[in-house]
Amino acid sequence: MEEEKSGFHMQPAEFRDAGREVLDWIASYHERVEGLPVLSSVAPGDTYRALPDHPPITGVPISSVLPDLDRVVLPGITHWQSPNFYAYFPSNNSGPSILGDLVSSGLGVQGMLWATSPACTEVEMKMLDWLVEMLGLPDHFRSESVGGGVIQDSASSASLCAILAAREQITGGASNEEGCRMPLVAYTSNQAHSHLEKDLKVAGIGRKNLRLVEVDREFAMRPESLEQMIADDKAAGMLPFFVCATIGTTSSLALDPIPAIAEVCRKHGVWLHVDAAMAGTAALCPEFRWTHKGVDLADSYAFNPHKWMFTNFDCTAFYVKDRRALINSLSVVPEYLRNQASDAGAVIDYRDWHVPLGRRFRALKLWFVIRYYGVQGLQSHIRQHVEWAQEFASWVNADNRFEILAPHPLNLVCFRLKAGDEASERLLKKVNASGKLFISHTKLDGKYTLRFCVGQTRTELRHVQAAWETIQGAVDSL
Repeated sequence: MEEEKSGFHMQPAEFRDAGREVLDWIASYHERVEGLPVLSSVAPGDTYRALPDHPPITGVPISSVLPDLDRVVLPGITHWQSPNFYAYFPSNNSGPSILGDLVSSGLGVQGMLWATSPACTEVEMKMLDWLVEMLGLPDHFRSESVGGGVIQDSASSASLCAILAAREQITGGASNEEGCRMPLVAYTSNQAHSHLEKDLKVAGIGRKNLRLVEVDREFAMRPESLEQMIADDKAAGMLPFFVCATIGTTSSLALDPIPAIAEVCRKHGVWLHVDAAMAGTAALCPEFRWTHKGVDLADSYAFNPHKWMFTNFDCTAFYVKDRRALINSLSVVPEYLRNQASDAGAVIDYRDWHVPLGRRFRALKLWFVIRYYGVQGLQSHIRQHVEWAQEFASWVNADNRFEILAPHPLNLVCFRLKAGDEASERLLKKVNASGKLFISHTKLDGKYTLRFCVGQTRTELRHVQAAWETIQGAVDSL
């Protein structure tokens, strides 16, 4: 029978004891996650039915809750933190990131304004400046310039903010005051992430006004096709206003030719946003910064430290060349939020840099990660992941049953069985059902394609080797 708790709040002594138990459970989870089936096998409703039908009348100690994490929660978890997770993209965390998030929760500040917690704003400003230096980004993205950076919850939100800024810029602020009455058109490649379609729906532009630009044989946007689409839309009385280029598409990690796209955007007065998602982290290493050629020409840029930089979700770094365009599109100043520092223009108020008013102290986990690993430590792990992905690709190439479908300069390998779609799909299902690893799929040139992405925090070469052996064994038994 569970020990009952009274209605009093948790006192510091009890918090210390419970906190040790929770941290111990998390540490234990990371110790054993390698041996857990990577893909959850629960049926719909299993977790729901495992929970009581009614809330508890009296409380219980945290020590009584922890066993239910193992009984109820873990069976329904697909283990993104497993070293055997190769699906989609990494969403990795790390010890320092978890601890930074814990401190953020402990402080519990609301950082909507500089005045509501100055450190929340200024630590974030410094972390975004550090990332400019660490990735070799242009100086106009630094906080002391006319541009700057902010932490968003996701690349989806970053793109939405870029769309709103671009909308206001092209309409001279009229759409915020009168509604969007002009026939605006946005562009991205047919390989870009689907969140852009959602963003345009949210922004009131409408998904029918999103043009999907053709790609070349390496699945990168064709600038000449973009130029033709813009010209055609102008001739039809439409107003092109936004282009999203991608450094590392979700399907194949294709790299759009940013300089050529930027030239088209400049010619037609169109806002250029660059979504670097996962692949942006590669620019930590100077030898991979070629992927970012032309970013200095972009109006906005975003990448996700929560994908490949050991910083747990949510943490997207979003930059603008000129912050005024962004702030003008999002700023509302009711009397109850007015204060001397903001009125004087002496500070940054990040509530004007994204859709929500409220914001957490997300910069702390980024601060903990960068200080714990250091630039060299982060670079070392990124280089290892790329090296291991290249080794995996060499094994695929050496097996005449397989073929590689796309270039693989970084940490994603897209491959399939030469036997075709049906065989490749059966292989994926068999591999994932084994519980030994988890991979995902896409379609490239209409072909069912397996994706193998190396980027999990705890993945080692031995895990990649074991994954390949499992894949080969699964093919043998098809």
